[in-house]
Amino acid sequence: MASKTVLPYKDSEESKKEQVASMFDKISSKYDLLNHVLSMGIDILWRKKAVKLLKKHSPKQILDVATGTGDFAIEAMSLNPDHIEGIDISKGMLEVGKKKVLKLGLQDKINLQYGDSEDMPYENESFDAIIVGFGVRNFAHLEKGLQEFYRVLKKDGVVVVLEFSKPTIFPFKQLYTFYFKYILPKVGKLISKDNSAYTYLPESVNAFPNGDAFLEILQKLKFKNTKCKQLTLGISSIYIGEK
Repeated sequence: MASKTVLPYKDSEESKKEQVASMFDKISSKYDLLNHVLSMGIDILWRKKAVKLLKKHSPKQILDVATGTGDFAIEAMSLNPDHIEGIDISKGMLEVGKKKVLKLGLQDKINLQYGDSEDMPYENESFDAIIVGFGVRNFAHLEKGLQEFYRVLKKDGVVVVLEFSKPTIFPFKQLYTFYFKYILPKVGKLISKDNSAYTYLPESVNAFPNGDAFLEILQKLKFKNTKCKQLTLGISSIYIGEK
């Protein structure tokens, strides 16, 4: 079943892709701060757990899709890869990420570039692993993006998707829903000065096919050995698939 298309700016006539790029451009300077504040720093631990799942695969060529400000790519350096490519449609986010990479002296290992996750500028079977953190729910066409993952992944390569999900345990589910729907958008608006970005976040998470529904999409696109690992009582999940 196709999920409802959620847009950041409901009055805009731009496509979802254009609206998402525009939204992230607007909040790019505050994005890292907001991420850490609104998740109380747990997002850092989630990325560490996701990267740790790749350790046994020892990937040498890694692609970070929807890299944003590059946090996931930087965390993946703990795997000692030869090279990491990061791709994103927000030039504002990439500028922040490039400064971060330069500051850490990782510019010879990490390359961040503008590009569309649904039409990537890479040859078939270029990467040992693909990582994406909190990005797939922003795809205009989810399956098209995931097909691109499959195309650029080497045989036996691994994809690791970190994405927000929906808690199901009472009373945590109710508390979290209240926080996500009423508190988070107000704090996000206050810090980012963007009225829509943090209203879009809970709406996009709610519309996303999480859990088994997302695994079914991966399986439909020929990914094998698919798994879902819930984190922090289901606030987010790690999805794994192999080519």
